[in-house]
Amino acid sequence: MSKKPSKGGAPALDMTPMVDLAFLLVTFFMLTASFRSSEPITVDPPSSIGEVALPDNHILVTVDEKGRAFFGISNSTAKMNALREMAKRYKVSFTEEQIVKFSGLSSFGVDLKDLPKYIDASDQARLKFQPQKGVPLDTITPNNQLKDWINIGGTEAVRVYQAAKEKAEATGSNFKAEKPRYAIKCASKTKYIYVKDVIKTFTDLKIYQFNLITSLEGGGTLIEPK
Repeated sequence: MSKKPSKGGAPALDMTPMVDLAFLLVTFFMLTASFRSSEPITVDPPSSIGEVALPDNHILVTVDEKGRAFFGISNSTAKMNALREMAKRYKVSFTEEQIVKFSGLSSFGVDLKDLPKYIDASDQARLKFQPQKGVPLDTITPNNQLKDWINIGGTEAVRVYQAAKEKAEATGSNFKAEKPRYAIKCASKTKYIYVKDVIKTFTDLKIYQFNLITSLEGGGTLIEPK
């Protein structure tokens, strides 16, 4: 016996709920997203033919043509922890709001005592911030803030990495993050003596494995292991 055909028309799907959901998701990501701050300094690194990518988890020292050192940690949690430790060591006060804002900075190149004012400045004001003489790097006197940033920042980055790894192992989750790595980036015209001071700071901390960032011939960014 043949089935009686339906008198209704073609089935229709109401897309209104899906459109509402899409706008809700867009609104959520707009409100919760944190935008990365612009770099305080732009350097043109020398080129090479290597093809090793810079890892996401890194501690980076950038040296410009004037020899100014800029410091940055890619992990935001490690960055905030490092600032808290540096504040205790140098007796500089930061509000919790400033610490959170600091986690969004890619790097900085000011003395710790000037850092609160630098954090509170707008992106445009930071580009013209004075004095911006770089993170103090004096290999003779005790005022080698870069050495302390590398030491404390690296320690905190490893601690955050280990905590995430242990948590993943405890829950049986897949853990793909790399261990923190150190890197130096400088302009192609930066004098070697400036880079030498940074390398000495690394070796004084018994850090003998780090990477030199270069640009790939023909475009791109890469690192040369040392």
